[in-house]
Amino acid sequence: MDKKTMLAIVLSLGVLLAYQIFFAKPQVPSKQTAVPGQQATQSVKAKEVPTQTAAAPNTATIAKESIKSTVSPKDIKVETAQYSAVFSTKGGALKSFQLKGYQKDCINCADDIYPRIKNLITGSKQPLPPKGTGYVELVDVKEGMPYPLAVTFPESSVDISADAVYETDAAKLDLINTREKKRLVFSRTFDDKIKVEKIFTFNPDNYTISLDVRVHNLTATPLNQVPKLSWQQYADPSKEVDSYGHEGPVASVAGSIEREEPKKLDKEKIQGPNVLWSGYESKYFLASFIPENPSLTSTIISRDEANMVSVSIKGQKELIPGNQSGSFNYTLYLGPKEHSLLKAQNVGLEDSIDFGSWLKWLALPLLWVLNFIHNYIANYGLAIIVLTLLIKIIFWPLGNLSYKSMQEMKNLQPKIAELKERYKNDQQKIGAETM
Repeated sequence: MDKKTMLAIVLSLGVLLAYQIFFAKPQVPSKQTAVPGQQATQSVKAKEVPTQTAAAPNTATIAKESIKSTVSPKDIKVETAQYSAVFSTKGGALKSFQLKGYQKDCINCADDIYPRIKNLITGSKQPLPPKGTGYVELVDVKEGMPYPLAVTFPESSVDISADAVYETDAAKLDLINTREKKRLVFSRTFDDKIKVEKIFTFNPDNYTISLDVRVHNLTATPLNQVPKLSWQQYADPSKEVDSYGHEGPVASVAGSIEREEPKKLDKEKIQGPNVLWSGYESKYFLASFIPENPSLTSTIISRDEANMVSVSIKGQKELIPGNQSGSFNYTLYLGPKEHSLLKAQNVGLEDSIDFGSWLKWLALPLLWVLNFIHNYIANYGLAIIVLTLLIKIIFWPLGNLSYKSMQEMKNLQPKIAELKERYKNDQQKIGAETM
């Protein structure tokens, strides 16, 4: 390997290192966790329930809030090796979801090598903050707003409030030292007409959660119910838009990825049917729901005056016979945008990672190699340098051949100049002599 090639390699590494230090944010560290593919179900299942008589409404009505509305909501904590979640009886919904192993705002913390090198090069004496203890939080709602994973029934015989207070016997679920799945059940009866149960099933090994919404018809008259599952998120209008990563609503409609900018949501948008999945994404993380029947599912996206963005999936109207039950099932994925974990869901969640339409064929194999290197070098900056060296080594023979050809052409330049001088007015002769 000659001096010029070595110099080119050194300069390339220098540019990469400088870019990593001064411009690029290190990729969020990832955990490799196998996620078994899961399918959600959203079908109405006939089940007998104890017969109770209640007047059936002739038109769609909203269930009145009972005395339970005055009961203060309580929190239920769910701990797994992957995340720490807090559910609330308010809406039977999600109040907090923190991803363990993913530190928030740690780009400039003292435990990172990049800010240290940057301070060394620039001579800055500014002290670096210690590494924070806070984890990445997927939930961001303002006071008084409904929590994510609230369920309502618009355009139905009986609708319910997203803030209705449910009941549960659970106080805390700990899945850290177990291999078994555990359930969290919320239930509530509305006006003696319907009983709604929200059953969350947690897997200790991954980021997927199963949600079974059961609606028990307590009347003798059939009811038409349309399920709507929502994710609410505050979109800070002052936050700068990252040109390299989208933050906002995202959905896969008939296999096509549809993204919406929160600032541009001036009216409600409906997409579908045939929604494979829908949710809210940031650059590195995704909160999503997966319905069983995409062909019967639409997604609804809106933003209110308080900059609360709502992403919902709405199913088709289902008839629940008198004194029987209907069941609407979903799979939730709340976690990092890690290609292997997303692909394991078998619904195209991996398409939420934007590689670019032209470079995807090249980016995927390079990503696989990069993650393989990262298994042995726990720093993506160093892993990128190693990958760059490998690419340089692989293409060195081709580059060396090109260099030799250029050198030979350089050696021929004096002879070609001599021919041009000798046959000034005869281009055909110059070409023949050159060949």
